[in-house]
Amino acid sequence: MTTLAALIAPAAIPSPPVAEWHLGPFPLRAYALAILAGIVVAVLMTQRRWVARGGDADDVLEIAFWAVPFGIVGGRIYHVFSSPDAYFGAGGDPWKALAIWEGGLGIWGAVAFGAVGAWIGCRRQGVRLAPFADAVAPGLLVAQAIGRLGNWFNQELFGAETTLPWGLRIDDAHLPLGYESGTLFHPTFLYELLWNLAGAAVLIWADRRWRLGHGRVFWLYVMIYTTGRLWIELLRIDPAETIGPFRLNVWTSLVVGVGALVAFILVGRRHPGRETTLLLRTPAAQEEEDNASENAR
Repeated sequence: MTTLAALIAPAAIPSPPVAEWHLGPFPLRAYALAILAGIVVAVLMTQRRWVARGGDADDVLEIAFWAVPFGIVGGRIYHVFSSPDAYFGAGGDPWKALAIWEGGLGIWGAVAFGAVGAWIGCRRQGVRLAPFADAVAPGLLVAQAIGRLGNWFNQELFGAETTLPWGLRIDDAHLPLGYESGTLFHPTFLYELLWNLAGAAVLIWADRRWRLGHGRVFWLYVMIYTTGRLWIELLRIDPAETIGPFRLNVWTSLVVGVGALVAFILVGRRHPGRETTLLLRTPAAQEEEDNASENAR
């Protein structure tokens, strides 16, 4: 047993020794940097895909101006809602609900609120939400993959104990109660990172293969993500709200995943193929509206 442990131990995934650096008086936190890097990559990917669909790259920046803040706020709200004990339970600190830099953005809230922000941005830019959602979908998965590196640095949201050679080492300061020093855990951050990157590749391939449109790439994104999140969530041991035998996020994955499947099928039947226009109004209708406005003056 000792020999086996000695062979396995070097193969374990270490946790980063620090998650924060200082640039003078300003803290640089790995979690925040991972989120920002994910956003930048998602925007760049979306610009390329949006232009390939016939859109304007500047539209992406304008829409992101609305979608990103909405997404961050929504992600934090969902996290606090799904794990309230750390903030409002016994010994909790309600003010920490605002400490996003310490980790904790729920993807469900981020996507839901981000969609509202994207809708506002799309309306202001005069473009349709469904094709824009299709353009952004692969970038969302890549951004989520990069964001999971923040959980690795924070040594949080890992899975149950494991003896697998890719088990994750957690420093004693971050060990859950009841676990001994040196215990290895499932690196759920890595599982989700790899799943999301693979899912992004599937989305890009499927979009090219079948020329998906009218929001179907986005609904396929939701299906892929919820499928992975379902089995990964079942491995996690961090505190969370439960409904019956399962964590809230397990039920959310099931409900949202089934809803996405239904939407994917219904949209495909009603709108096969890809959109013929990305605009809310045709150029002729826009010109007529502009002329009417001028005459009214």
